[in-house]
Amino acid sequence: MGRLTIQEAGQLIRDRLRGDRRLEIATKAAHDFVTDVDRACEKLIVRAIERRFPDHAMVAEESHQNAIQDGFTWIVDPLDGTTNFIHGFPFFAVSMALALNGRIILGWVLDPLRGELFEAAAGAGASLNGRPLRVRSSGSLDDILLATGFPFREKALLAPYLAAFAAVFQRVGGIRRAGAAALDLAYVAAGRVDGFWELGLKPWDVAAGMLLIEEAGGLVTDFRGGDQALTCGHIVAGTPWAQPWLRETVARHMLPHLDPVPGRAVRSQ
Repeated sequence: MGRLTIQEAGQLIRDRLRGDRRLEIATKAAHDFVTDVDRACEKLIVRAIERRFPDHAMVAEESHQNAIQDGFTWIVDPLDGTTNFIHGFPFFAVSMALALNGRIILGWVLDPLRGELFEAAAGAGASLNGRPLRVRSSGSLDDILLATGFPFREKALLAPYLAAFAAVFQRVGGIRRAGAAALDLAYVAAGRVDGFWELGLKPWDVAAGMLLIEEAGGLVTDFRGGDQALTCGHIVAGTPWAQPWLRETVARHMLPHLDPVPGRAVRSQ
């Protein structure tokens, strides 16, 4: 059901891109936009889930911003990378995940432009269009490629973020900021990049991608090295040989500015 539904959402996006109807764009917050395509995709996905699983809980970016519940909870981002989509920058995705008692057990990330469907099931591995995925098995810090995202929701943390960015940048082969965390995480699972970090993300940004990486042999933690990335929104992911160094480097600059209570971004003054 998940595979079929996310592919239908991807087709909706492609149909809108081929049409001549203008996008309807609204501003949710500073630098945070929503389009009629976001809403239409979410409506399609939510209706499909509710028809099949009426007793399951839902967390969805545009209409169901609830906490993850006990039992089964679907976590949906109908269009991750909305700003990219608006500008015609070809890096955006649809993301769906299913959690059981707070643990992600199924995940899908679809790149509708490239026709790439990343899938994972807990304990059963990860795949891209049916081909097994593994993170890159070895490398050196000097040649690794990383991905990140800027803290547009947490402007107060821009200075320490830039300090962390500088420390990482001086040590690695390259860093990319493409603007869709779900795809960034999928690219880690596929071995296209070796690590990713960002702060202030929402569960729908990371749920599917976290499972993809774990099932592809990678590591995912919060900045403290714990397992709260899904709920606190501060995530460091990567290969087993790169992620520990990346987490330590980011944590050194970020942790003094974060509230010790998971889920609260800025240390209380």
